[in-house]
Amino acid sequence: MSHKRIPKRKIVFAGGGAVAVAAAAILLPNANASQGGEPEPAPKRVTAAAAGDLSSQIAAQLGDAFAGSYYDSAKQQIVINVVGDNNKVALRAKQAGAVVRNVKNSTAQLKAASQTLKAQATIPGTAWSVDPRTNQIQVTADRTVNGAEWNQIESTVKSLGSDVARIKRSAGELKPLAAGGDAIFGGGARCSLGFNVVTADGAPGFLTAGHCGVAAAEWADAQNGQPIATIQDATFAGGGDFALAAYDDPATEALSTVDTGDGQIVEIAAAAEAAVGQEVIRMGSTTGLADGSVTGLDATVNYGNGDIVNGLIQTNVCAEPGDSGGPLFTADGGAIGLTSGGSGDCTVGGETFFQPVTTALEAVGAQIGDGGAGDGAADAGAGDGAADAGAGDGAADAGAGDGAADAGAGDGAGDGAADAGAGDGAADAGAGDGAGDAGAGDAGNGNGNGNHGNGNNNNGYNNNGSRNGH
Repeated sequence: MSHKRIPKRKIVFAGGGAVAVAAAAILLPNANASQGGEPEPAPKRVTAAAAGDLSSQIAAQLGDAFAGSYYDSAKQQIVINVVGDNNKVALRAKQAGAVVRNVKNSTAQLKAASQTLKAQATIPGTAWSVDPRTNQIQVTADRTVNGAEWNQIESTVKSLGSDVARIKRSAGELKPLAAGGDAIFGGGARCSLGFNVVTADGAPGFLTAGHCGVAAAEWADAQNGQPIATIQDATFAGGGDFALAAYDDPATEALSTVDTGDGQIVEIAAAAEAAVGQEVIRMGSTTGLADGSVTGLDATVNYGNGDIVNGLIQTNVCAEPGDSGGPLFTADGGAIGLTSGGSGDCTVGGETFFQPVTTALEAVGAQIGDGGAGDGAADAGAGDGAADAGAGDGAADAGAGDGAADAGAGDGAGDGAADAGAGDGAADAGAGDGAGDAGAGDAGNGNGNGNHGNGNNNNGYNNNGSRNGH
């Protein structure tokens, strides 16, 4: 069956103003040509969605001198860390539109420190990531790390040097956030739909968390409902936490939007790289909408039971069980990540880790919308028309995430998926002919509030009362 969306009004988040997009800027090979007393180029204003892509471009130009970057959301500027005093290198970054900052630790040194942590302090309940704002490795230990294990992680961090790494204690417990919420259902697990995509063979599908994908092969939009999608590829632990599901009905209309609840949507233009300092928004089927910022990149998380995941995005955005697989995105339409896991909750806060969407798409051979072709992912997120690229008409949507948002957002299966099954036309609202999407009334109110997952499964329990869905 074809799942279509009822008309909705678009939502505009504060902070996503129409500003100059720098990711489309051409990095000049002769960037050292500004000489003879000419004034240095002024930093450019960039959107949050463009920040990560611009950083990647500059990193490729600077080579070993590049030591990370972060996004200054207040000034809407990208800050590039540079090692050494090569003025030509600094000028190259400035001409690309960045603010340049000289730092001590190179990318190679920080990666070496991460390898030392991996070899000497791989302990369940710990995580580490690069924080370019401090030019250090940020190490986190949750409440389960005590005694000899705490001494081990602490001594390893000290051995790296106070200017290389630092450690902090988390009040919560690091774990994958599977279970609870009205989204997609597979076996005894419940997760959130991430972003709708177009698969390598041109069929409609969606991304979700890998630990959801390995838990069940078939997923429905209502508990005990008929499957509407089948897992094609799933990775959990090691190289990532992502899964690709293909809709069983090839005529499914999988739109490029995130459903934020109350009939409001954000159009997703393309996938974008994350940048530290970037303001981001998460939608999950348990807790609904939450926002915050990116605090680290290339994070390694030790979830326990041998489940160690590398290459994640660290944020201060809250999440709870059932939000797994849900979308992390920017206000101007950039698809950033898929909820993996974390510690804490949306009452006390905590750390949450996300699978980068760009990495997942490359691994499974899928794309969101038009895949960022043409004007580039950055422009696409600027919200000035390009954003619609991949969201508007017909097949383009085809891939991205109306789902995205639906992405797991309470609609039950996220629109994509969901549209996935709410009965053409009613699914989205969680209202349906009876709440089909709302998880059959299970996790939503069954009256349109399903998106917020405030039904009897809110706290991450399924009907059998089991925690964490697996």
